[in-house]
Amino acid sequence: MPANPSSHRHGPVAWGWLPHAPRAPGEALARVWLAAQLGLDDPAALALVRDARGKPRLAGPHAGLDCNWSHSGDGLVVALADGVDVGVDLERVRPRPRALELAGRFFTATERDWLAAQPDAGARERSFVRLWCAKEAVLKAHGHGLAFGLHRLRFAERDGALALVECDAALGPVARWTLHELRPADGYVGALAWRAR
Repeated sequence: MPANPSSHRHGPVAWGWLPHAPRAPGEALARVWLAAQLGLDDPAALALVRDARGKPRLAGPHAGLDCNWSHSGDGLVVALADGVDVGVDLERVRPRPRALELAGRFFTATERDWLAAQPDAGARERSFVRLWCAKEAVLKAHGHGLAFGLHRLRFAERDGALALVECDAALGPVARWTLHELRPADGYVGALAWRAR
């Protein structure tokens, strides 16, 4: 196991944060963490396949479980879930001067207005990343990823946390979704999303 891995649990989902080489593929390190969670000595023994859209899926004796991972900067977050479809996204916090422009192209009008109302550029950029991670985590759990369309689901901030408030019927009822925002390390934000199968 790499140095300083951390593991956490939220409901039916376990997730871990690991140091990761920038721009390196995340699968090998994700396999190490997943194998450790499943009690396997050899990460190569983990039966992991990709579906037609590229989402990783556990196979063999762990086919009932779901997994996902994301990396950014020098960090990797991995999720393992039982009985739910899971998605996770991670982003390093950095200046994003085009946040409002991108929100206008990819988010709902209500979300763009929420970002525009933030008190300063720093708050706007951090809120943009929070919203991006929330949307991507849901779409990764859904199995279609960003190609499904970021505008087809809407989040709102409630009591300081993002909540899914509206989504395309293909995602199922809003009430089936759970979102947990992550702060896995200094300078990073992420989101973990799941829905019951």
